[in-house]
Amino acid sequence: MLPTEFSLIERFFADTGNTDYPARLSQGDDAAVLDVPAGMQAVMSIDTLIGGVHFPEQTSAADVACKALAVNLSDLAAMAAKPAWFLLSLSLPGNDEVWLEEFSSSLRQVSQDYRVELIGGDTCRGALSVTIQVTGLVPEGEYVTRAGARVGDSILVSGVLGNAALGLAHLQQRIHLPESLQEVCLNALNRPKPRLELADFLARYASAAIDLSDGLVGDLSHILRNSQVGAALRQGDLPVNEWIRENDAFDYALMGGDDYEICCTLPAQYRDRIDEWNQAHPDCPLSEIGEITATDYTLIKDKQSVDLKDRQGYQHFS
Repeated sequence: MLPTEFSLIERFFADTGNTDYPARLSQGDDAAVLDVPAGMQAVMSIDTLIGGVHFPEQTSAADVACKALAVNLSDLAAMAAKPAWFLLSLSLPGNDEVWLEEFSSSLRQVSQDYRVELIGGDTCRGALSVTIQVTGLVPEGEYVTRAGARVGDSILVSGVLGNAALGLAHLQQRIHLPESLQEVCLNALNRPKPRLELADFLARYASAAIDLSDGLVGDLSHILRNSQVGAALRQGDLPVNEWIRENDAFDYALMGGDDYEICCTLPAQYRDRIDEWNQAHPDCPLSEIGEITATDYTLIKDKQSVDLKDRQGYQHFS
């Protein structure tokens, strides 16, 4: 007998994840019921990943699950929120139980690692796509937006930029990476790490923040537009691997996308916090790559200024 939607959910997705904020009513009813603790605000985000668009068709089910949840958690991290619950909508071309077992096992592991609970969802037949809506919590008024950057603020990014874009280019045989970089870049593409450890730092010190999904240049422009300011970036200070530097391939870091690192702006009085953070968090370093200006959007490259205002990152409808 063919499995029903409800049997699929019960078999593969029951008891997925855990949270510090258990739902009042979770899976098994028409909707979930949640209690937002006193003094907290809910922060929500939703993303859809489509096979062949947001991930290559050959991507493993485990990697699809990991990335689908991670990219949503990255949005929470950018707003200084801590994850609590998520909903899943899964469209499948058929009943592939091996794929579902691998997907659900990976989703369960990632959700446990980040302490976020699956509280409901939906499955249907169709082209492969994964939609996740995630909800996090933040102390009232302590969320960080894209609108607070001010002239003189430092521009920071976490981690390393460009590795995910390199991994995709390698998969598509547009470049050939040295063996020493292949695993690193493919992991960056398929298993991004949401920088949730930055939540407290952002809430205390950052004036604005965004996660880098469509490329540094395009995503930072959202902060500039919302804050009504400009920026000057320094190419030499971008945190990139040696292959990018040696091949002068900085466009992978500037516009490649899929990094899911955090870009934030930091008022001058908090600059000493950067070294403190880096000493305490060597796995999530912050690099100062430029500063907020009154106007213009430029990249300082070899002592020359390159205009960035017409440069864009990944465009979904181009």
